[in-house]
Amino acid sequence: MIRFICIAVFLILYLILSIPVFLVEWIIGKFNRRAKDISSLRIVQWGFKVILKMTGVTTTVIGEENIPDEPVLFIGNHRSYFDILLTYSRCRRLTGYVAKKEMEKIPLLSTWMKNLYCLFLDRDNMREGLKTILQAIDYVKNGISICIFPEGTRNNGEELSMLPFRDGALKIAEKTGCAIIPISMNNTADIFEAHFPRVKKVHVVIEYGKPIYPKELDKETRKHLGIYCHDLIQDTIKKNASLI
Repeated sequence: MIRFICIAVFLILYLILSIPVFLVEWIIGKFNRRAKDISSLRIVQWGFKVILKMTGVTTTVIGEENIPDEPVLFIGNHRSYFDILLTYSRCRRLTGYVAKKEMEKIPLLSTWMKNLYCLFLDRDNMREGLKTILQAIDYVKNGISICIFPEGTRNNGEELSMLPFRDGALKIAEKTGCAIIPISMNNTADIFEAHFPRVKKVHVVIEYGKPIYPKELDKETRKHLGIYCHDLIQDTIKKNASLI
């Protein structure tokens, strides 16, 4: 419970104290957009790393060398809010995450998210959802990676289970030709969600799979790309269960 309180206090102070930082970032952006983007990325990554330090979580990372130095589409299984902190704190390039529409209503946090090219997906409105995917495609074409959790929501099922993937997210890679990087995460729900409101010091495993270029796959695999990627991640989290 103490960890939860410390994290909550840090997050609130971080957001409040970042208000003047928004002004500085805005000024920097007027002269050098790239410098502003990178500074925003590092500022948020620092905050995430501090929170992860507070949790006491230890992380085994496999396959990070598989990520090419180019804009990619990250996709992963999703069981915890900490999935975002664990993966975003490791991003070497500008990366926008696709979040649920409700996140846009959170003051200050949503401002940081917009600064970092995050997108807000309305899962109940197909037209607005398509606009979000088209914007993500445009971001990738302009050198910004995108991360999305194709299950569509956090999976509250058993540890090694996964929800079906929504294929729409994979259109980002199909339309841009960018690589898909599968992210497989084990034991992240045990940090917080499995015993809310306690935050536990646990061990998690993150594995980055080899790049998947849709155009290099055979026709039948491309036709069922969502199932292919889902099964690949499912097999990996089952394989890595023994490392926990």
